[in-house]
Amino acid sequence: MKLTARIPVSVALLVLLGTSMGCDRLKSRDQINKGVAAFKNAQYEAAVNNFQTAVKLDPTSDSAKLYLATSYAYQVVPGLTSPENLATAQKALDGFNEVLAKDPNDLTSLKEVASIDRNIGKFDLAKEYELKVIAATPNDPEAYYIVGSIDWNLEHYKNTVPILSADGLQDDGEGNKKMTKSACSKLKDANTDLVNEALKYLAKAIELNPNYDDAMTYLQLTYRSKANVDCPNDVARKADLALADHWVQMAMGARKTNELNKEKKLGGGVTM
Repeated sequence: MKLTARIPVSVALLVLLGTSMGCDRLKSRDQINKGVAAFKNAQYEAAVNNFQTAVKLDPTSDSAKLYLATSYAYQVVPGLTSPENLATAQKALDGFNEVLAKDPNDLTSLKEVASIDRNIGKFDLAKEYELKVIAATPNDPEAYYIVGSIDWNLEHYKNTVPILSADGLQDDGEGNKKMTKSACSKLKDANTDLVNEALKYLAKAIELNPNYDDAMTYLQLTYRSKANVDCPNDVARKADLALADHWVQMAMGARKTNELNKEKKLGGGVTM
């Protein structure tokens, strides 16, 4: 009798538990909707509060976690290394990494982690995640462009500027013929691999998107960097600069084409 008496009680508890869980999930979705509305109005702190509540109500909601991490990400100020900004960035990274722990190929999280790392100056980590994006979506031109642009920023600001500065020079964008043999050797060692990789990835971005003007701009910059590492070969330097000038013209043409296409989509209106 005791055994049979327990059965309806257990069933009742399960029903109550299921009802409670169902109510919490509904409340969680309501908080998500409110958070999305706040996010669209650039009220990111309010959005964070809504999405935090949504996660508490339904810890299994990956959507709520993604929205929460994205709301933190939008509050990260690029280039600012204050403790507050870095703390906000870490909250965003923690949220996206929690999603990636369940799904290592979640594209939104991979791209957001790469973007945050770029914004706080962790370029090597950013490149690592962009390569994961490429592995997941090998036809994404933006990922190739970002890898190439990261390579250029690393070789230029981390290597070229300080090496030339030690020689009393600023990068003239023309191969720096006045650099010493020592500076030439250092630039070759530090930048050759980065320059070659940047050329490869930027070319791939343009192959996938023939009107990718930003990629073309970085490609011409990279050919100017190649002119540095081709020292002291003056013939190679001039060839690199000719290619750089070529891609300047290509970028200008692609930019005009892109602007015309935007105007056509807007019916001839002005883009802001």
